[in-house]
Amino acid sequence: MFVLEEIYKSKKVENSEQFNLRIQRGLSWFKKAVQLDDDLDLKFISLWIGFNAVYAQELMNPSDPQGFEQFLGKVCQFDQQQKIYHLIWDKLNQSVRVLLVNPYVFQSFWDFQNKKISQTDWKGCFDLEKIRVDQLIQSKDTVDLLFTIFSRLRTLRNQIMHGGSTYKSAINRQQLKDACHILATLLSTFLYILLDHPKELDVEQSFYPVVNVC
Repeated sequence: MFVLEEIYKSKKVENSEQFNLRIQRGLSWFKKAVQLDDDLDLKFISLWIGFNAVYAQELMNPSDPQGFEQFLGKVCQFDQQQKIYHLIWDKLNQSVRVLLVNPYVFQSFWDFQNKKISQTDWKGCFDLEKIRVDQLIQSKDTVDLLFTIFSRLRTLRNQIMHGGSTYKSAINRQQLKDACHILATLLSTFLYILLDHPKELDVEQSFYPVVNVC
């Protein structure tokens, strides 16, 4: 049994039904993702669903970037042991740097491919973004860098979930491998922080609450 699951079960009676539901759903998809190391496509999908499960709530659009940015900011606020900081700057440092310079997870690149913007525009945007990322790294701005990481992950999520890639394609596997490593590590940490601060990180209503259909 996962340590996370043991913590969840030991504290379950103290927490609200909607909080327990979020954690239960997130854990269920996280556990499945751990079993899918040989299937990066399904691993990433499972991890993203697990992430959605722990942050989404009533009336929040789970594909809305503002929604998950608010969630990420709040989780960082209650990360008293600076787990996220140490992950970003130590354990995940290399994977994050590789992901953030990969054009295939930068939305403007795909906007150019779809003829929405010019090649000059997308390259200009990418160059400016690299400068901004370098500044975040130099200043060790964990929260804004985390937002940027999830912006890239969201582009990959959109590509996969909207049929923009082939299952087990040999093309562009590296960013998917990096994304799975980053998302799995961060999701487990988010769950730890949530379980440490159930009252502060609770929500009024679950997104898609459990109902009995007669």
